[in-house]
Amino acid sequence: MDRAIRAFLDVLAVQEGASPQTIRAYTSDLAQFHAFALAALKPRGAMTVESIEAGLIREFLAARDREGDKNTSLARKLACLRSFFRYLIRVGRLAVNPAEDVRAPKLPKHLPHVLTKDDAGALMEFPRGEGYEGLRDRAILETLYSTGARVSELVGMNREDISRSEGVVRVRGKGEKERVIPLSPLALEAIDTYHAQASVAAVSKSSAQGSQDIGAVFRNRRGGRLTTRTIARIVAKYSGQLSGGSIHPHTLRHSFATHLLDEGADLRAIQEMLGHVSLSTTQKYTHLATDQLLALYDRTHPRAVTAAEAVKGDKQKGSR
Repeated sequence: MDRAIRAFLDVLAVQEGASPQTIRAYTSDLAQFHAFALAALKPRGAMTVESIEAGLIREFLAARDREGDKNTSLARKLACLRSFFRYLIRVGRLAVNPAEDVRAPKLPKHLPHVLTKDDAGALMEFPRGEGYEGLRDRAILETLYSTGARVSELVGMNREDISRSEGVVRVRGKGEKERVIPLSPLALEAIDTYHAQASVAAVSKSSAQGSQDIGAVFRNRRGGRLTTRTIARIVAKYSGQLSGGSIHPHTLRHSFATHLLDEGADLRAIQEMLGHVSLSTTQKYTHLATDQLLALYDRTHPRAVTAAEAVKGDKQKGSR
């Protein structure tokens, strides 16, 4: 089974272009399941992938639940196992997927957090000064909010991907699928200003000794391509100045989609820009827009009665 797992992970990484985060998560999940299956099946005889049944997978998930894994983690482990057994069917090792009969745990439906338009505008202004890092960080924030790109897509951007004449950028999303997204004039200006400063500063004298990636849009002072963790720290650094506290880069992606929808953008167009395979994934933003619409109505319409006021009024009537 260990050899089958390694072959599956190689296929994910090389042929299907899974992200490093997915590979790390699936490696961990399959290692946990392998250890559990080995302990459960070895006393009964030789442990093979053919000997695994749905009951064993349920037992594994139940054990992880007792260990304190959240439902989101359990759902990912089950998805990982389903994918692994589908691979074994494709290569002829199995005829039936034992994980398909296992019910996934119910997941809470949380609407993603978004910034108000005022907070998003304020965030863009927080990086100060004309130095290398200030200009670079502003360009990063402007690009994230302008495009709705994932952090992995942002760090993978190359200079040749940007078309200034057309005002677009080409990004490589999940599974190395490419798409073209509009890039706002403010984001383009911020990138150009940052690149001009980077050329003057020559990134630093130490860059000659380090590994440089001159094609990358966003680089550190040594000339190397920024990592997703560095981008997350940059966003947290500046968003910490907002009243709501620091945010994750993905919040800018959610805000991008919601603000477009607020302004009347077509849901299909937003789906295309976000790179969602399914429209249902994009439709969560319609709930956000509806919530904001109701809040605006409650604040501004002279005959509006908020839910809280209605409950309060009912309680007062009941106490009379």
